[in-house]
Amino acid sequence: MNVAQIIEQKLAALQPSHLEIRDDSALHAGHEGAKGGGGHYSLTIVSPQFSGKNTVARHRLVYAALGAMMQQQIHALAIRALAPEESQQLPQP
Repeated sequence: MNVAQIIEQKLAALQPSHLEIRDDSALHAGHEGAKGGGGHYSLTIVSPQFSGKNTVARHRLVYAALGAMMQQQIHALAIRALAPEESQQLPQP
């Protein structure tokens, strides 16, 4: 199982209706922080658990779900966390 799949598995605890994970590690090759083995990821997640919460609280929920991965496998994580009522902000296919 790769890191993105593990991230997806851990974030299932937030019951997302939409989850998109992008591995941006190749864009940061040679970056000092990448030498430790942690990857760079971008995340878009829609969860009812974000309703009524500000950005900091939403990010804390994501960090809590990922746990120790934030100190090991993940060096950088760009998070876009939306409540279901905000999901119209997502690009439509």
